[in-house]
Amino acid sequence: MKLLQLLPIGNVDDGLLKDLSPAVEEILSVPCKVLPVRLDPEFAFHGERQQYHSSEILQRMQGLVTADSWRMLGIAAVDLYIPILTFVFGEAQMGGPCAVLSSHRLREEFYGLPYDSELFRSRLIKEGVHELGHTLNLPHCDDYRCVMASSHAVEWIDLKDSALCKSCWAAVMPTTQVGLAKKTGKGP
Repeated sequence: MKLLQLLPIGNVDDGLLKDLSPAVEEILSVPCKVLPVRLDPEFAFHGERQQYHSSEILQRMQGLVTADSWRMLGIAAVDLYIPILTFVFGEAQMGGPCAVLSSHRLREEFYGLPYDSELFRSRLIKEGVHELGHTLNLPHCDDYRCVMASSHAVEWIDLKDSALCKSCWAAVMPTTQVGLAKKTGKGP
């Protein structure tokens, strides 16, 4: 059975991964496992920006994909970017096996606000499902409530649901061979 594999990147809290795993598993109906290895992101650090290039991390993750991998989602605590944007919450290989997300800007403390565990957890789940949606060839959705809606600020993430809208769900159903095709009461 193929698994959604969660890959810790750098000093990400193990509890975060253990919390994210069942939530993503339930939303996507795919068995999920936290990998025992940890990827050091220092190779992707760019001093001129004081950030980590997410595309370089995705490329390195590709080498960790195995026959057991359905998809691999890397979770990092570092600030990610791509050259054309100031920052990204995450990046995915469109139609590929790997996606990465950063918890760095999902925390209220980044904006000078007190820690909010429920809000942080909600943002993390939504961005994880969003990036995994891209690996299933889903583009950004025009429905602002859909998890596949584009998010250029955390406030936009907060407006979204954690699940796919009917249109996105319908686009994914015929192409998946894993749990998404099972009816579990999730999705339309």
